[in-house]
Parts: sequence; C-alpha cells; structure tokens
Amino acid sequence: MAIYHLSVKTVSRATGRSAVAAAAYRTATVLENERDGLVHDYSRRSGVETAFIVAPEIAAWADDRSVLWNAAEAAEKRKDAKVAREYELALPCELDRGGREALVRAFAGEVVARFGVVADVAIHLPGREGDQRNHHAHVLTTTRAVTADGMGAKTRDLDVKQTSGPAVEALRELWAVQVNHALERIQEAARVDHRSLERQERPGQVPTQHMGPGATALERRAARPEGAVAEHRQPQPEAARVEQASDPVTRIGQHNAAVRERNLVLEMAHRAMEAAREAARQLEQRAAAGIRKVHGLLRGVGAMVRADRERVAEQQRQAAELKQRQEQERQRVEAEKQAEVQRRTVTQAERDAAWLKSSVKNPTETQEAAQRDVSRQRSRGPSMGF
Repeated sequence: MAIYHLSVKTVSRATGRSAVAAAAYRTATVLENERDGLVHDYSRRSGVETAFIVAPEIAAWADDRSVLWNAAEAAEKRKDAKVAREYELALPCELDRGGREALVRAFAGEVVARFGVVADVAIHLPGREGDQRNHHAHVLTTTRAVTADGMGAKTRDLDVKQTSGPAVEALRELWAVQVNHALERIQEAARVDHRSLERQERPGQVPTQHMGPGATALERRAARPEGAVAEHRQPQPEAARVEQASDPVTRIGQHNAAVRERNLVLEMAHRAMEAAREAARQLEQRAAAGIRKVHGLLRGVGAMVRADRERVAEQQRQAAELKQRQEQERQRVEAEKQAEVQRRTVTQAERDAAWLKSSVKNPTETQEAAQRDVSRQRSRGPSMGF
C-alpha cells in the first residue's frame, strides 16, 4: 500500500555537518571536502539503487558531484551557514525500478525548474532489517541558484519564514500529485494525500510520535535475531514505519504500535465507507442514466405522438379544404346553370313578346306564318316523340 512522506530539512554547519559529507553518504561515493581537507569515503555502503544529478542546462559544470558540493561549501562564509537542503521522499512499493527513478527524476526536475538550484538524487533500497517496502529517495539540493559560472543568489523563498511554508506546501502537493499519477499509470488503485489526517477529515486517526535515532536503534536491536551481524543502518523516511519482528521495547515504540493498529482499523473502516459511498455514487449515476434514458424514450414517444397528431390534423385540414373547394365548385356550377336557365327564360320571353307584338301589328302575316308552320310540320311527318 502506497504511503505519503515528504520531509524537508537543511544541512547546516551549526550542527557540524557539511554538504560534501551529506552527498558522499547518500550516494555511497568518495568525496573530499576542500574546505577542511576531510575525505568522506562511503563507497562500501550498500543499499543505493541509483544516483544522478539534475541541473539547469546553463550549469553543465554542476554535473561533477565533487565540483558541485565544494562550490556550495565555498559560497558560504558563515559558521552557521545552511549549505544544502534535503528532500526525503517515500516511494511507492508498487513501482518498479524504472518507475521509481522516473518519479524522483520528475520531482527533482520540478524543484530545479522552480528555484534554479541543482539536485543530487540518491534512490535507496529498503534496509535489510526494516520494512521491505521502504523504497525511498534523498534529493539534496543547493541552497543557492546556480549560474553558468558557479553559485548565485540564495533561494530566499525557502529560507524566509513568510514564504517557506507555502513553498514547501506546494512541493508537498506536487509530490502527492506525481505519486498518484505514477500509480494511475500502472493501474494501481492506491492513492496518497499530502494533507494531514485532520485536513483529510479522517475522524479518530492520530499521527504517531517521532521516535528519533535513539529509540529507533533500540527497536532495531530488539528486532535483530541474536548473533546477527549488525549491518550499516539505512536511513528511512519515517522510522515509525519500520515493521518490527518482535514487540516494541520503548515507550514511544509501544505507543506508535498501538496508534498504528488503531489507525489501521479506522483506515479500513474509512475505506469501507468510501467504497460504499463510491458504490452508492455509481448506483446513483446508473439510476440517473436510466432515468435520462427513459425520459429520452418518453420524449421520443411524445414526439411521435405529436407528429401523428399533426399529420392527422394536416390530413383533416386538407380534406376540409378539398371539401370546401368541391362545395364551392358545385355552387359555382349550380349558379351558372341557374344563370343559363334565367338567360334562356328571358330570351324566350323576349321572343314571345316580339312575336306577340308583331302579330298584333300584322295579323294576316301572322296567320300565314302559322299556316306555313303547320304545313312544314305535316310535310315532315308525325313526330317520333309524341
């Protein structure tokens, strides 16, 4: 299961430390501190998986570890100067070697880009006596930005109290995002969160107490089988994560064991609740999708019904218009017939009136005309219609 850990600390002359010694120890190399002539030989130290330097393009000279850290020492004049800054990172055990290196290289590259410093990276394997999932990395950076010729100005954003808090918080969030992206790429469900338990709203869970090197050494000796040869201790990102082969012997160890057990139960309950919420959310989404589908079907049916109604209404309108046109045509024809009958009636009446008038004026001609009509009728023979 992936865990989150990122701590930031400084290497200070006030505590008798040097950047050269810190770099030699973390990378398991031999470096000479030109300031005091001390040679720091950690070449026989095991557990370093890989080490590399990430520097700005303009500072090719910084690729040499000895040149880099001696320059960092030479740039500081104060007895209590901070000569290096270290980022300690817990790496997901789910990643392989290539994934671990890519993840740390991405983080170191972002630190270099943000502050203009050089990062000396060492990725460590789990210690033989500790948790075998405890892959971790040390990113040792300069406290000054670098130039093409050497060391530049101090990185005040990380030194001044008003700005260092937000700057470190931003880096903590960055690391969480990068870890989660790495886990997502390998299709791992585990995720980490840079926020405190309180900010994550994990009710009931409490942090463990810092054990310190003394208590951690006691717990390691208690966990070591009798007669075992002591190996050189590997530094771990969080001593409280060391799984002991026996019961804790110190008060802090016992307290932390109880806290871890309690937190584990609460974490399992929290995950069960989150899984239930996720299942409910997915069920709600499926139900909503089903409802939307039904609504879509209903809208489709409604549209079909409306289309049918509109089609029937259009057919009825067209039928009514046709009937109206037919009725208008019938009325027109009837009117024309009546007009024709009336016209013929008027014409016949006019003829009759004219004939009558002519008969009154010339009765002899009228009588002769009538006789001629009778003669014509007789010559034609009997009428077929009578």
